Amino acid sequence: MMPDQKNYEDFKSTLLHKKPDSAWPEALKSLWYDAKGDWKASHDIAQELHNDIGSWIHAYLHRKEGDEYNAGYWYRRANQEFPEISLEEEHRKITEFVIGI
Repeated sequence: MMPDQKNYEDFKSTLLHKKPDSAWPEALKSLWYDAKGDWKASHDIAQELHNDIGSWIHAYLHRKEGDEYNAGYWYRRANQEFPEISLEEEHRKITEFVIGI
């Protein structure tokens, strides 16, 4: 678990900052940029994460932009089902997963 991030509310409180914590893992930085409304910065990080969590974030981002075909590809790469929850709920789910790593 991240020492300064115990839950999603702690993560959300950092959105007042200008940048994510430099000590954070790249996956959490990607989610932070998305929460700040910077899809491109989030995507740039996620596409460089060549693992399941990077694929999951990548899938979520393409779902968010409305590209279900591309999102489906990345969900399969991440070993995740295409979600039936809201984007907000999925963002929280992924973030809580990353914080728990």
